Amino acid sequence: MFTGIVEELGEVVAVEHQGDSARFRLRGPLVTEDAGHGDSIAVNGVCLTVVTTADGEFTADVMAETLDRSSLGALGAGARVNLERPMKLGGRLGGHLVQGHVDGTGTITGRTPGEHWETVRISLPARLSRYVVDKGSITVDGVSLTVVEAGDDWFTVSLIPTTLEMTTLGIKKTGDPVNLEVDVLAKYTERLLGHVTATERLLNAGGRA
Repeated sequence: MFTGIVEELGEVVAVEHQGDSARFRLRGPLVTEDAGHGDSIAVNGVCLTVVTTADGEFTADVMAETLDRSSLGALGAGARVNLERPMKLGGRLGGHLVQGHVDGTGTITGRTPGEHWETVRISLPARLSRYVVDKGSITVDGVSLTVVEAGDDWFTVSLIPTTLEMTTLGIKKTGDPVNLEVDVLAKYTERLLGHVTATERLLNAGGRA
């Protein structure tokens, strides 16, 4: 489990393609200082399992499912990435609950600079729009953000100077893809309410739950 508070701006050192999968080697001296084989590190919001660590770098295997559902497949050597270690139980929850399980990808469609911040508009797959609400939480490339406005297939966020300086969102351009993870609590709520409704229909029809 993560919080969406990026710890380090890392870098892709190399990508070794292996058929429908790939092995990434990434540089992140901070996130690897206490990481070992089998640990998790979020890369642009995608939870990856550490295979090896050495000299401030780590490797991770990325399967076809992850490459298909996220923007990691478009990364090459030299690309900057957002890195975060899992949260510790009992620690502060700085952002919101993030699983590192990408729900889909969006595209930056516009950037509007402000005096001390920047408003970014991002496209949203229609199937995810019901989970995104004004002033709600969303994770963009692993960064926990508050939604300013939400449309049917888009939303906007405001980025403070710290976010612009310490994450890849400061260097992303219009047209660039981003990984999106919606609030898991909203998905669970929808599932539970759907189950209750289905049970009520069954009981009203004289069946058994």
